[in-house]
Amino acid sequence: MTDQEERDAINAAMDRLFAGTPLRSSGNLDIISLAQEAGLRRNKLTHKHTDLKDRFYAECRMRQGVTDREAKLHNEIAQLKGRVNELRNERDSYRTANEVFARALHALTIENDNLRRGVGQSRTTHLTVIDPDRHRLPE
Repeated sequence: MTDQEERDAINAAMDRLFAGTPLRSSGNLDIISLAQEAGLRRNKLTHKHTDLKDRFYAECRMRQGVTDREAKLHNEIAQLKGRVNELRNERDSYRTANEVFARALHALTIENDNLRRGVGQSRTTHLTVIDPDRHRLPE
């Protein structure tokens, strides 16, 4: 492999590693994975193509060891955690409302029972018999 082919392979390997789409390596952002991804021995990177090695390390430091795919996943995780918190708060508000409604229903049930007992007692004491023949209309 010529020097230019090696450089092209290293650059393509860097692009794949930083994008989070490795083909031949574990995908870690280290020199061993870069060499495996490029299909070269590690000493080619550390001794022959030191400028590419330095560029790779500089990019790793800038990214803090996180690939594009990982950064996207971290953002998605943060959004999902926020949504989970929103749903928890909504659930808690529904739970509180449910407890209020249950208390109100209980109070209304007791009040209804008391009213029914009162109506039942008053019906038996104030009954008047109406003569059905007396109120008939003439034919």
